[in-house]
Amino acid sequence: MFEQLGTENLYTAAQTRELDRCAIQDHGIPGIALMSRAANACFEALVHNWPGVEHIQVLCGTGNNGGDGFLVADLAHKRGIGVSVLQLGDPAKIAGDAALARAQAVANGVRIVPFKRALLESAGVLVDAMLGTGLGGEVRGAYCEAITAINDSGLPVLAVDIPSGLCSDTGRVLGLAVKADLTVTFIGLKRGLFTMAAADHTGAIEFNDLGVPPEVYQQVDCDSRRLELEALLERLPARPATAHKGLYGTVLVVGGDYGMAGAAALAAEAALRCGAGLVRVATRPEHVAALVARTPEAMPLGVRSGQDLAALVDAADVLVVGPGLGQSPWAEQLLQAAAASGKPMVLDADGLNLLAAGGPVAVRRRDNWVLTPHPGEAARLLDCTTAEVQADRFDAVRRLQQRYGGVAVLKGNGSLVADGSQLLLSDYGNPGMASGGMGDVLSGVIGSLLAQHLPVVEAAALGVCLHGAAADDAALDGQRGLLASDLIPRMRTLLG
Repeated sequence: MFEQLGTENLYTAAQTRELDRCAIQDHGIPGIALMSRAANACFEALVHNWPGVEHIQVLCGTGNNGGDGFLVADLAHKRGIGVSVLQLGDPAKIAGDAALARAQAVANGVRIVPFKRALLESAGVLVDAMLGTGLGGEVRGAYCEAITAINDSGLPVLAVDIPSGLCSDTGRVLGLAVKADLTVTFIGLKRGLFTMAAADHTGAIEFNDLGVPPEVYQQVDCDSRRLELEALLERLPARPATAHKGLYGTVLVVGGDYGMAGAAALAAEAALRCGAGLVRVATRPEHVAALVARTPEAMPLGVRSGQDLAALVDAADVLVVGPGLGQSPWAEQLLQAAAASGKPMVLDADGLNLLAAGGPVAVRRRDNWVLTPHPGEAARLLDCTTAEVQADRFDAVRRLQQRYGGVAVLKGNGSLVADGSQLLLSDYGNPGMASGGMGDVLSGVIGSLLAQHLPVVEAAALGVCLHGAAADDAALDGQRGLLASDLIPRMRTLLG
């Protein structure tokens, strides 16, 4: 099904090595040929992005990433571009195709010298071909010095396959990582290029499959995919001329404790603007007038206890529980009543905190809910630290889904969606989203899409992409000062 959602495969380092192996051993493509194609892809990208470049410095390690770098240098030398190679690591450790590449460069007159920071020139383009995807631990020794020198140079940087020091599986910085302006990656898109710290290090990303036949990709299982908004939007059916509000569901937003009425209001307005037929809000009685004044189309009702919620839950198709809910006895009663209904539900914010604290939730694992934690909430749900969640977001969202069922959304740079079968990544969004209320809007969006009869995982996937894409559109006016409410009209436009 996920192929139909509009996706691209994302691979771990081990899976990418298996793609290499299949191409070389099963399909007869020599390793040095793949290395040459990779070098050519990098060189062509370099001269396209920095036309007129007169000098290139290539920093090479001792593995295949360094082999790519030697051949980039060889191509530059052949084109009459000034080039030098700074070697990191013991050249005696270079073997296989990388050794062949180094020998070719030397034979053609490319100058290779041991790395010294003082040798780094103050002009031209730097090529990072040091560590690649094989880095197993923190960056050490001369590589730290080289990465620091690159980042301090002020020169444009092209990273070969992945910036050195960035974990290709998680997007985590392994102590220190190159900050590139352009990353040219090969054969398989590495999942770490699109989440965590990656956006601060990759620059623009260009992909080249190096002419690997499609059969290779069919031989390697892959459970992570990158989402594409346009294809997801096609999953929403056109509305018939006979459409009426009853066709598009009733969403009940449960939240808005004292001092937090705005959270429930944002979720309700987002649900309406994304196409729900009706939206009701169960909130503190004192907040009803303010909610009516803000969004008269939403129908707020004051509730004082879980008993007051029963009739509203019965009339709803989808529940959005948590925006501004708080963690008072009132909040616990409302969450208990909502969970006991068994209806499809989006659980966010304090709904998640109550769940993590062992609060009164009738069912702790179910198939028809979407949990939408940020990393701090995810840590509480998993009984671990936020740092542990961020160290491997893919593992964290998988564990969330395994523990609680349904669909888990781990918010953040490179938001992840897990349903127990595959991991879906949305790289829409920007730093302007670091402001209050963004999660409340997202919960309303997903609730609205559920009410419009999208399957749970599709509603979550489309909701996350739509939310991020709207923020990207809004950020065209500037990231600083971006408000959650700025996203709502833009989401409506994107939905069409």
